[in-house]
Formats: sequence, C-alpha cells, structure tokens
Amino acid sequence: MAGFQFFGMQPSQADPSSRIEDALKAVRALIFPVDGVLNGGRITFDSSGGELCSLSVRDAVAIKEAQKQGLHIAVVSDRDVEGYRPLLAELGVHDLYLSAGNLFDAYEAFRKLHDFSDEECAYIGDDIGDIAVLSRAGFPVTPIDGADYLRNRVGYIAGYEGGKGCVREIVEMILMHQGKWPYVESPEEETPE
Repeated sequence: MAGFQFFGMQPSQADPSSRIEDALKAVRALIFPVDGVLNGGRITFDSSGGELCSLSVRDAVAIKEAQKQGLHIAVVSDRDVEGYRPLLAELGVHDLYLSAGNLFDAYEAFRKLHDFSDEECAYIGDDIGDIAVLSRAGFPVTPIDGADYLRNRVGYIAGYEGGKGCVREIVEMILMHQGKWPYVESPEEETPE
C-alpha cells in the first residue's frame, strides 16, 4: 500500500527535502468527492425536492487552473448527483464517477484508466467512505472540518472547510510545489517602494 507514513505533518513543519515536498511534486491527479468536499457538508433541496447545487467560486477557478496546468481532476460520489454534471462539464472536468456506490472502486477505475500510480494521486476526503482511498493515495488530505478520526490517517489537514476553499488550497499547494501556479510574483516582478 502507498499512503503517507508521517500522519499529520504540515508543510510548515517540514524541511524542503521532506516526504511531503516529494509527495506534492509527484502528484499528477487530484480526486475528491462531491459531498463534504466540493459542496461542503450540506445538501440543500428546493420546494419540489430537487437538489440545489453550488460550489465555491475559488474552488471553481482552481479546478480550471489545475487542468490548464496539466493536473487531472476527478470527482467521485456514491450518490447520483445529477445537478453537478453540467456544472462540472462547464469547468472542464470529464472524469466524473457519480453513483459510484464505492468511492475506492471509483478511485481505482480513474487511476487505472489514466495509468496513474497511487503516488501520483492526491485525494481529499472528509468522512468514513473515504478511508480506503485515503490509505492508498500518495497525498491524502482532509478538510479542516473533516471527521476527527481522519486526522491521523492523512498527510495534510487543509486550513479550509469542504465547499469553502479546500479544493483551492490543495490545487495551489500542488501547483506551487511543482512551479506551475502562475500567480506567484517573482522577485523581479515586485514593485519597488
């Protein structure tokens, strides 16, 4: 099994040659579920019983930028979250595993389809259905509001909640460590005082 061996280590506590740095540099794909991570911990219904779908604009921007920079994005769900299909299609996400039933099986299908190793996959999970994937992914993450018992099963605890910037934080981390986040000013670009 892949998985992290240094549970709970934050990048700020690690030196540049640490395993977390290496893990971030190896990531080629980011996978996360709709419920708890993309839409947060709530499901909202309209008056006729239809599910209302929303996501953070910052997460949406990050998803588009990630794909532009060559990071593969996959979205999984054990439910049929039909309302998310057009939203995710507009963001350019083609790897949708909705009504997957088992998130680990969806992760494996995505990984095998694109010939990714576990080490090349980052996974954000927030609850018990994510445990099997978190134990395999090369860079396992939980949002700050993820279930408490996931905290010792991941390599990183995001500073943002699911549905409120968690995806953006992880995309930025990955791309920054790979030198692909284009919005960081270099010293030459800074304006003199």
